Amino acid sequence: MELRELLRAAVFLGLSLSSCCCQTVVLSDTPGLGRSFDGIGGLSGGGATSRLLVNYAEPYRSQILDYLFKPNFGASLHILKVEIGGDAQTTDGTEPSHMHYENDENYFRGYEWWLMREAKKRNPNITLIGLPWAFPGWVGHGKSWPYDFPDITASYVVKWILGAKQYHDLDIHYVGIWNERNYDSKYIKLLRYTLDKSGLEGVRIIASDNLWQPITLSLLQDPELGGAVDVIGAHYPGTKTVKEALQTQKKLWSSEDYSSVNNEVGGGCWARILNQNYVNGFMTATISWNLVSSYYEDLPFGRDGLMTAEEPWSGHYEVESPIWITAHTTQFTQPGWSYLQTVGYLAHGGSYVALTNGKGSLTVVIETMTHDHSVCIRPPLPPFNVTSQNATFQLKGSFASIKELQVWRSQFNFKTNKPSSFFQKLPPVKLVDGSFTLSLAEDEVYTLTTVTSGQKGSYPGSPPSAHFPKQYKDNFDVRNPPFSEAPNFADQTGVFEYYINLTDPGAHSFTLRQVVTQRPVTWATDADQTISVIGDFQWQNLTVSCDVFMESVKTGGVFLAARVDKGGQSIRSAKGVFFWVFADGTYKVTNDLAGQTVLAEGQSGTRAYGWHTLSLTMEGQYASGLLNGYPLWKNAVVLAPDNGWAAIGTHSFELAQFDNFAVVAQ
Repeated sequence: MELRELLRAAVFLGLSLSSCCCQTVVLSDTPGLGRSFDGIGGLSGGGATSRLLVNYAEPYRSQILDYLFKPNFGASLHILKVEIGGDAQTTDGTEPSHMHYENDENYFRGYEWWLMREAKKRNPNITLIGLPWAFPGWVGHGKSWPYDFPDITASYVVKWILGAKQYHDLDIHYVGIWNERNYDSKYIKLLRYTLDKSGLEGVRIIASDNLWQPITLSLLQDPELGGAVDVIGAHYPGTKTVKEALQTQKKLWSSEDYSSVNNEVGGGCWARILNQNYVNGFMTATISWNLVSSYYEDLPFGRDGLMTAEEPWSGHYEVESPIWITAHTTQFTQPGWSYLQTVGYLAHGGSYVALTNGKGSLTVVIETMTHDHSVCIRPPLPPFNVTSQNATFQLKGSFASIKELQVWRSQFNFKTNKPSSFFQKLPPVKLVDGSFTLSLAEDEVYTLTTVTSGQKGSYPGSPPSAHFPKQYKDNFDVRNPPFSEAPNFADQTGVFEYYINLTDPGAHSFTLRQVVTQRPVTWATDADQTISVIGDFQWQNLTVSCDVFMESVKTGGVFLAARVDKGGQSIRSAKGVFFWVFADGTYKVTNDLAGQTVLAEGQSGTRAYGWHTLSLTMEGQYASGLLNGYPLWKNAVVLAPDNGWAAIGTHSFELAQFDNFAVVAQ
């Protein structure tokens, strides 16, 4: 078995693949079975990619969750992987940590707990995975390397796993090391020891959520490390593996993949990945980044989820082609099934895999995606020529007695004006002497299966798409649903949480507070300031206002902003109009978040530990500001940018509060 895998891997890794000499494919379990199938999943995080989902009203929120997780309905995902929030920018925003500070533990912050509960509610057998992208600054003692204090880092991660069980009855099945960053062998061993000491012997470790190397060589050379790691997880492997990974005899996963716009091209890409990750690389699980496009589309990697749900204010969502491409595998297999050894390529292009539960059930998935349309973004898949063909499949071994197979088909019509069709149930195919023949065109996906429970779930169409409301208010008093962030605010650096202000039981008893006071151990490039954006990226002329409260006497500073033009990993270079006030009694208006391009400045009389109301008005190329209802500056000339989000934030990593936020846009 291992030798056969190594020989086939050598072909895919080093040599060109010649066409098959015949059109008959034999599917049999007589030679034995291949690797055990571990499932198809989605990734929420890396970062803040499910941010807007929790804000949806019912019934739309539950409908979206059903399309993702409900068995035999939509994507029917087997795996949910989530970010262990680290208070830092990790692609499209920040996700809050369960421990902002060393003596602080809170297992109700953020929406990942809620999302895991909802996934488990729909599929009690779902596999749950946690992975850190970043860490609070205290974990690294102010350094950028969490492995300098491995006992602290391991304890921090293990507490998250224990909290998941204690507070949410969630069993975390796998945990990773540090997303797409160098690993440390001593830390991995210590993490295994800490898990075992904490009664978490059943939690398995994935490493290293980066490339195949050098982790595979380390596993081969270090038996103790090999004993600690259960799964080798690679990101965007392009369907290929390396021979050393096979030699470890570990499970091989594509632990982050896809990252393509979820139009039909992206759906075709996903179809190739799901089959060819095993055909080429013997990867037994594939996890999509990301789960659902539920973040502002103008942030990086807009619409890169399996479906789109980015308008909680309207309720609109879109069920995209990757949902149904996923269903071709997930609705007719389960983790614990096994691949047949007879998987591979068709004579005139396309690939096939076959899986069985070992008890007579069989599922065959075929894809014939062409190179012109099915191109992954990270990384591009190689060209693959496909032509129309007839393919005959001969069932042998324990499958020889099968008389009928259920048939599901998706057709991508890239070359015509006809609409594509996804996950259509066709009449069953009748087998003659254990054989059937399919007529396969370009850009199709077929599932042929003995499983009869599949269905294309549906709900009435979601409400029409609509822009973010032009008039919007939030006094932060409403705390339902119970998650830490205020609806529609998307934190880009820092964390803005609901806060009960016990020192002001009157008008400002409930506020939004920025709580990160130390630069995190970052994954992306956080700004030196904290910032949370909101609204319509196309906003140009508007008035935005907010009450602000500084809690740092010497260096305190807060801002209100409009036309913010960047977020995510580009947040440091964001431009817009930023109206700052400081605890030393000054103000400043800048054209950038970094505060380098000053449009106006002077005395404001603002102080810490007092509430002030800021108002910023944009009209064409002019900006004006009010402080406590009185003009402080006016007609500052703004040449660019022309549009962008509204935002609030602080001058540094410092405590500050915000209340009575409002926008009126034209």
